[in-house]
Amino acid sequence: MRKTLDKPEKPLQLDWLKTFALVLETGSFSRAAERLGLTQPAVSLQVRQLERRLGVRLIERVGRRAGATAAGAELLGHVALIDSAVDKAVQALSSHADEVRGRVRLGTGATACLHFLPAVLRILRERHPMLSVSVATGNTADQVRQVEDNTLDLALVTLPVAGRALVTTPVLLDELVLITARAGAPARVATPERLAPLPLVLFEPGGHTRQLIDSWFLAAGLAVRPVMELGSVEAIKEMVAAGLGGSIVPAMALAGRGRHAGLEARPLRPRLRRQLAIVVRRDKPMGRGLQQVCQAIQAEAANFLKPRPA
Repeated sequence: MRKTLDKPEKPLQLDWLKTFALVLETGSFSRAAERLGLTQPAVSLQVRQLERRLGVRLIERVGRRAGATAAGAELLGHVALIDSAVDKAVQALSSHADEVRGRVRLGTGATACLHFLPAVLRILRERHPMLSVSVATGNTADQVRQVEDNTLDLALVTLPVAGRALVTTPVLLDELVLITARAGAPARVATPERLAPLPLVLFEPGGHTRQLIDSWFLAAGLAVRPVMELGSVEAIKEMVAAGLGGSIVPAMALAGRGRHAGLEARPLRPRLRRQLAIVVRRDKPMGRGLQQVCQAIQAEAANFLKPRPA
């Protein structure tokens, strides 16, 4: 059989090898056809295609029985190795279908990273030990930009978020509260008018939470001038506990292990809340790992601010 150089060779089909081996096993094209649920001409065609592709004759008739030529006998040994390799590949890939594995890149703010994500990550580690979740912190604008650039798979950030290429899923409405040192400022209603003259320790400008706080004061016609501006909610809490001023922080920062013996919290009037949402690219393939991370965040968010037993 002569091969031409100007035509691309037809790819070798695994089905051809399976049919070839079954013809030799049964000794008959018709019996192989019955086992495969094919017609005899279809089986003969597959064997001819295999012979044409390899350029050698593989099967010959010995009496009324189909037998292997010398080349066919040699190929039959390789078919067993190929079948074994295919089975191993299928088994290896089945673990990907049965187990959630891979790596998910998650971005969020420092407060959520400290006080919300640990429970989410612990649950994911227990349920899906083969899944790796890497976490990066930053402000909302930076996190959203990295989602758009696909350097993050998703972000848990404070709304609002703009971007046609993005899908946002609100998950948690977090109240902002006034914190003061215990036995500090009198327990009066925390309005913008009463807080503006006080020494305040607030988040650094630029972040969404600080923008919400500034807007809360501006709605009352006031501009706040904090005595300190810090990037860490834990640093803010320590400064307030030391009596250096009051602050407005997310209630999330005071939940669970975020509770602080030296602090007193009270609600703001009017109320001030921030909406946390999951942000992903609209065209992002939602693999099983990414789906599980999103579901774990949503499940934890549903219970996060509920009263918990001490």
